[in-house]
Amino acid sequence: MTSPSQGAAGAPLAGVRVLDLTRLLPGPMATLHLADLGADVIKIEDTGAGDYATASVRALANRNKRGLRLDLKNRDGLATLLRLCRDADVLVEGFRPGVMQRLGAGYEAAAAVNPRIVYCSITGFGQTGPLRAAPGHDIDYAALAGVADQMGNASGPALSNLPVADLLGGTMGALSGILAALFSAGRSGRGRHVDIAMADVALAHAVLPLAMLHQHGEVPRVGQGGLTGALACYGFYRTADDRQLAVGALEPKFWDDLCRQLERPDLLPLHRTGDPATEQRLRAELTAIFAARPLAHWRSLFHDADACVSPVLRVDEALAHPQFRARGMRVEGAGADQPQLGCPFTMTGFAPDAPRTAPRPGEHSDAILREAGFDNGAIAALRAAGAVA
Repeated sequence: MTSPSQGAAGAPLAGVRVLDLTRLLPGPMATLHLADLGADVIKIEDTGAGDYATASVRALANRNKRGLRLDLKNRDGLATLLRLCRDADVLVEGFRPGVMQRLGAGYEAAAAVNPRIVYCSITGFGQTGPLRAAPGHDIDYAALAGVADQMGNASGPALSNLPVADLLGGTMGALSGILAALFSAGRSGRGRHVDIAMADVALAHAVLPLAMLHQHGEVPRVGQGGLTGALACYGFYRTADDRQLAVGALEPKFWDDLCRQLERPDLLPLHRTGDPATEQRLRAELTAIFAARPLAHWRSLFHDADACVSPVLRVDEALAHPQFRARGMRVEGAGADQPQLGCPFTMTGFAPDAPRTAPRPGEHSDAILREAGFDNGAIAALRAAGAVA
């Protein structure tokens, strides 16, 4: 039994097998992308709580995968995992540093049975350094990386329901590292241990704050940078119906078009003057203009304009938007009222299949074990020993 995405036309990762021991969000999202691209992803959960993500998050982050339950603290369960490693291309885990080694399933043990395996560890602070064993969440990684300091406005840092360090750092960092190591293994026959620290990857993308440090000798306080509130031409504005409009008219040509659409030629010379008082006066003017009409009016006015003005949509509205519909970013799930997010990787010769729902814990245990060479008697023995569920 294989993942349905493996049957998708031209799936670039068809034939790649991934052992996914991760939980919650960063790791499961990384392996979700691998599954969508055609990899056979086996979601391995323990025989206790397993992946304790909420049911809705679990359903969204684990489609196109197969489910197996193993007790790695059980000698037979550990032996089963290492046997699966023989034919796997990738193993992904998200435990604290040292946990997999103590279980006997660290990179060295996996590489001993399969030298070409790509073994990816996703943690907050990495496998080395003074904070390697420290607990944390997205907010902690972003804070220590100097990223949270730059997200927000003059009131201070802002919380986000799109966890940047978890998803940019953990998910996309792991995905990039895994694919690079897979490419290398295909050439050399040797795998690698990919050490992904979510804080590292968040910091590695703090390019604009660092550029400001180089240019001015300091990083602007949040709310004082060009993208965090200093410019009236770049920000959010409330509409008459208590919605929000995003204005991103940074370049003169976009500002010129915005002023034309608003029929306010008097505002043309006020664009990015460099004078804080002028910016404050211009922001007040734009605030009054946009507050006078509802969002629907502004959507209609700027629909075909070149002003970089967009409505701030809710996710349900985004999924219904013709642009994302055309790009296949809404995919019907188990029911019409439960849409899935589409595969964001568009490339020639590849069309993702309709997604399969996330597996129940251990749903495919027997099939996966048979593929690994276990007969019915051996599987029954593993169950009797509590190694498999």
